[in-house]
Amino acid sequence: MLLRCAVFLFLLLGLGGAARAQSFDPRSAVPPDSLRTDAALRREQPDSLRRDFDEQRLRLKLQAYTRRKTIVGRAAAAALRLTRPKEENAGLDAVLLDRQFDRHTFKVVRRVTVRPNDAFGYSLTDSTRQPRSLLDRTGNWVHIRTAPSRIRQVLLFRPGQRLAPQALAESERLLRQTDEILDARVLVNERTSTADSIDIVVITTDVFSITGNFEPGGAAAGRVDLGDQNFLGLGHHFDNTYQYGRNLDQRWRYSGDYSVPFRHFFLAQARYNNEFRDEHGGVSLQRGFYSVNTRYAGALSMDSYNQQITLTVQQPGEILSYYNLRYNRQDLWVGRSLRLRSYDLGYENPGRLIVATRFTRTDYTVSPTADYRNTSLVLGTVGYSVRRYYKDRYLFGFGRTEDVPTGTLLSFTAGLDANAVVPRRYFDVRLAAAIFSQRHGYLFGNLEFGTFQRLADHRAWEQGLLNAQTTYFTRLYRLGNYQYRHFLGTTTTVGFNRRPGELLQGISDERGIRGFSPSVPILATSRFAFNYETTVFTPLSLLGFRVAGVAFADAAWVGEKVGGGTPFGNTPYTGFGLGLRLRNEFTALRTFQILLGYYPRGLVSANGLHVFETARETVSFTDFGIGAPGVTIYQ
Repeated sequence: MLLRCAVFLFLLLGLGGAARAQSFDPRSAVPPDSLRTDAALRREQPDSLRRDFDEQRLRLKLQAYTRRKTIVGRAAAAALRLTRPKEENAGLDAVLLDRQFDRHTFKVVRRVTVRPNDAFGYSLTDSTRQPRSLLDRTGNWVHIRTAPSRIRQVLLFRPGQRLAPQALAESERLLRQTDEILDARVLVNERTSTADSIDIVVITTDVFSITGNFEPGGAAAGRVDLGDQNFLGLGHHFDNTYQYGRNLDQRWRYSGDYSVPFRHFFLAQARYNNEFRDEHGGVSLQRGFYSVNTRYAGALSMDSYNQQITLTVQQPGEILSYYNLRYNRQDLWVGRSLRLRSYDLGYENPGRLIVATRFTRTDYTVSPTADYRNTSLVLGTVGYSVRRYYKDRYLFGFGRTEDVPTGTLLSFTAGLDANAVVPRRYFDVRLAAAIFSQRHGYLFGNLEFGTFQRLADHRAWEQGLLNAQTTYFTRLYRLGNYQYRHFLGTTTTVGFNRRPGELLQGISDERGIRGFSPSVPILATSRFAFNYETTVFTPLSLLGFRVAGVAFADAAWVGEKVGGGTPFGNTPYTGFGLGLRLRNEFTALRTFQILLGYYPRGLVSANGLHVFETARETVSFTDFGIGAPGVTIYQ
């Protein structure tokens, strides 16, 4: 946080200093000779007090300022990028799984050449671009380039094997989805291709993966964060957070995890957290339905928990008693994807029938009351999935290629919560769909309902939950060197027959209104949130951070009736704001925002204003693959 604020302050100072740099033009003091002067100079110069903003003129003056051989001039040259980046327009078909490589399907892959690039100074759209600034060269010197062996792990083809349909486009998409790679191109060397074999070239650019943060909390207190999303260039991922000097009996806290990727998209992870009255750790091995053609998926995880809990609500002046609670949890699931018959001899049916089952076992070794009993949860899912991916730009990034998932998903989940107290059945139905076009934008909808049914007590229904979500963003509009989009979204969470004391986790940030900090807790059992945002992408680049302007309007309705119900019975909470979004495409710390929000009701501030920083993305995409069967989460 401290590092982000320091960078933002430096950017404001840099912009202010650059804007004040003026040079005297003698021609403005003496009227030009109309017989000897160029027509462009004969034009009457407008009044400087009424002159409209001239972006080209400002950019030229900033360029002249960066050529000065002073310390400030050299610092400005290192911080500002004033040349418009080249964008790849040719070949950017909207459909990611396009048919340009169909003629190479089932050919033998003869050779695969991998060309990884460092994080700074390189571009897949401009092969002549090289790292020139001191910041670029220093960053690449610290950065460890992704190993070719790690890139080959993600590819869906191997030398000596026949090329499967869509393997080239899917490999390119999977490379972009990894944390350590910013962008990727998978190309066929057409000059060396033959009727039965091909050579493939894979070009990537890295993300600067090392992250660090230090937040002092006083003379003997603070927080330290250290992580790397591409340790030693092998794709290993670790995060560590250590906090010290806390005003608790346990004055420190630690949280960390380490992940290792393997071939065939297996991922192993170890995690540990030691918090005041809460210690837990675990290991897992997982493999998801990473591609359309993936046939098998699954995961195995084992976790251990050691907690101290209280059984009563604290009263004024009362000292609470804490009790030990220890338990272990094992979780196993497996899934199978089945191809459906195609009635088009030219193309494969994109639909998949997916079946999956999951078993979760919780064993309590130490518990304060008899209410904590060993339980086993068995779930099974049958679903139909169609997955397609499109390419676009200027959604989350500033010009890099981004993959937009579309398709259809229909699933049904049923299971049994077996325990000695209240055995119950579980049912869940989900329907989701999305469409996309570069002319009309993107539209996504999701509807899910899940509920438990007691096997005793007249088979009563309980803990029902309805989740609904819609997302829409417009096409990209252009205004000179500026580009902008509009984003709209709604989220609905409605509880039915929830247990007393079950509450939603407020309406702040991702759950409703960004930057909202209520003066008193909002005890909601149902919630409806509406979000609107306009993002304006500017051509400015400061210290490697691209700058965008943001305007937003949020509203949230909440229902407070015990057990759930409609959320539209009360006056909504609202929030409106403006701010800046700063994003660095080449580092793991990619996006943060400085926003000023106005909240008419419910805020601690007397005037309703709140300045805050957030890393929240504009929208979040939902893939149309089916993963582990699970119970809908009430949060």
